[in-house]
Amino acid sequence: MKLKTILMGTAVAGFGSVATAQEMANDMTLVSWGGAYQSSQQKAYAEPYMEMNPDVSITWDESSPEAVAKLRAMNEAGNVTWDLVDVVAADAIRLCDEGLAMEIDADEILAEGDDGSSAEDDFGDLLVSDCFIPQIVYSITAAYRPDRLPEGAPAPDSICALFDTETYPGKRALEQRPINNVEWALLCDGVAKDDIYDVLETEEGQDRAFAKLDTIKDDVIWWSAAAEPPQLLADGEIVMGSSYNGRWFSAIEEQDQPFEMLWDAQVFDLDGWIIPAGLPDDRLARVLDFVNFATDTQRLADQAAYISYGPARQSSAPLVGDHAELGIPMGPHMPTAPENSKNVFVYNYSWWADYRDDLDSKFQAWLAQ
Repeated sequence: MKLKTILMGTAVAGFGSVATAQEMANDMTLVSWGGAYQSSQQKAYAEPYMEMNPDVSITWDESSPEAVAKLRAMNEAGNVTWDLVDVVAADAIRLCDEGLAMEIDADEILAEGDDGSSAEDDFGDLLVSDCFIPQIVYSITAAYRPDRLPEGAPAPDSICALFDTETYPGKRALEQRPINNVEWALLCDGVAKDDIYDVLETEEGQDRAFAKLDTIKDDVIWWSAAAEPPQLLADGEIVMGSSYNGRWFSAIEEQDQPFEMLWDAQVFDLDGWIIPAGLPDDRLARVLDFVNFATDTQRLADQAAYISYGPARQSSAPLVGDHAELGIPMGPHMPTAPENSKNVFVYNYSWWADYRDDLDSKFQAWLAQ
């Protein structure tokens, strides 16, 4: 197995790095999402790693939203140019099932926790795939502008405000994909949270979700980049919208935008790395060295100093402190904070790994109607 071959003769050198006996490539292409999240990765991982390894250069590619399709195409062409890819958990499961991501042993390639726990125990249930290296817990949630609400309208306290155009008239922004939208649609059509995915497995349930979305279709601006909803809200083009909680944090706290968070029914999700299958040995050796560095206890906690996403390692949580630049405590801004997580929706990664292609096709056909 290539992973075991690369790790033979491994010796620990420097701060938690994996130094192999063979030469490591000096160039890496990392794939991420752009914006505030990628910036947090650059500051917490890439810059410190390059300081320790001055001969290494890192190039970023902002193609994570299309990672599955692009890796399929690269594999078909026999030319995989990416070295490490940041994806959501459901996409990691798909890529693993298709043989496009490398299977890993967490205890072999990831550092132990600072508390002495094994990587497998420290990441625990967040190791949702044999190929997935968890990085953060985040959520898709909503925000609104109080000054754009009609006079006398109450501040929204339910995600179903997205579907209430009578009380809250105006445009809303939703992501241009079925994930999250169909769950919220069924939830706001009276389906119990525990029954959502059972209902979505049926043709009737899918039709029910799209029928609910039909009620606001003319009032939706569809986004594909998570930076769009905060900009639309700042420009007054929408009254409310969905995006990643870290994007809303950046807009509210770093850019001083007059937004309020709507945490109700926030959809918890996981994000992390996959290593493309079939990398040449020198590139794989460099990737393994970087991954070991970038996923240790302190580094994962360091990322939380730049964006309000919870670190995936249990041992990292006590180390989350203040924002690196603003100096404000980050704990209250995490999706997992008690005040924010009174009513959460737990995303089903495995279900979406199975149904994503079919629902994507059906969603795009619905949009075109």
